[in-house]
Amino acid sequence: MTVKKYNKLVRDKIPQIIEAQGKQCKVYVATGEDYQNRLKDKLIEEAQEIFENPCVEELADVQEVINALQEAHRWDITGARLRKSHERGAFWHRYVLQEVIEDESVTKSKWCSHTPSNTLYLEEE
Repeated sequence: MTVKKYNKLVRDKIPQIIEAQGKQCKVYVATGEDYQNRLKDKLIEEAQEIFENPCVEELADVQEVINALQEAHRWDITGARLRKSHERGAFWHRYVLQEVIEDESVTKSKWCSHTPSNTLYLEEE
């Protein structure tokens, strides 16, 4: 008999799929802080998988975990995303921040404003 240990959060139908293959499995229902911690672990696992195999299925797995986190915490992700996008922008311009040069002789108020005079745009070669 071979026993493989996983000790990780899995999708709802995984136990049924395992049993349909003629195997047995042990599961328990995570609750409270245990569930929230396992969701965070799962998010890291799924994010790593998208690096290893970038495809829509892996991105869907990440989204499924995000949806579960949203539900577990009763968070308004859409509202938070829209607020952050309005305040700080999104990623449509594809900017890569290479460095920030701070001149101590210039007042902070001048550097806090986002104007073309204090931002250097470089085209990628």
